[in-house]
Amino acid sequence: AIDVDTLANLGPLRPLAGVWVGVKGFDINPDADAPRRQDYVEHIQLQPIDPQSNGPQLLYGLRYHAHIVKPGEVETYHDQVGYWLWDPGEGQVLRCFIVPRGVALIAGGTAAPAATTFTLVADAGSDTYGICSNRFLDKEFKTVRYELTVTVLDRNRFHYKEDTQLRMPGRPDLFHHTDENTLTRVMG
Repeated sequence: AIDVDTLANLGPLRPLAGVWVGVKGFDINPDADAPRRQDYVEHIQLQPIDPQSNGPQLLYGLRYHAHIVKPGEVETYHDQVGYWLWDPGEGQVLRCFIVPRGVALIAGGTAAPAATTFTLVADAGSDTYGICSNRFLDKEFKTVRYELTVTVLDRNRFHYKEDTQLRMPGRPDLFHHTDENTLTRVMG
């Protein structure tokens, strides 16, 4: 029988349910001359959804929306929507999201139900935890690997660090586009 109490069944995702703000985010992104640091302010909503079943597989999850702006500005710097999912049968955390720049991604990793730190990975070409990009990005800024580590600091704070590894024409090595922020609960 499916337990419809999503919050009670979110495993390591349970502490993330709610509305969050992070005011000290920063990313390192590619620029024509050298890597560029950009500070940002982030708002994330992580709302429980009804349990999802794939035959015998049962997933509990959070629908999420992340909206990011530069400090003092209102224009969107980054936006993404998707789902955080917990598969208790497989001990897997998944993050499925799309970015309106033309990227879709499913990252996953193993975690214990009470884990306070977990890492998710996606690789280009993977049939399971993979990355799909539009033609321009595939040619000019191909995402070949995505890594995310989340650490729950306490009931009202969590930290994440992302490493989006890009292959770009004219560069012999991968560019590590990193994002990092600590978020504070404002509701939920």
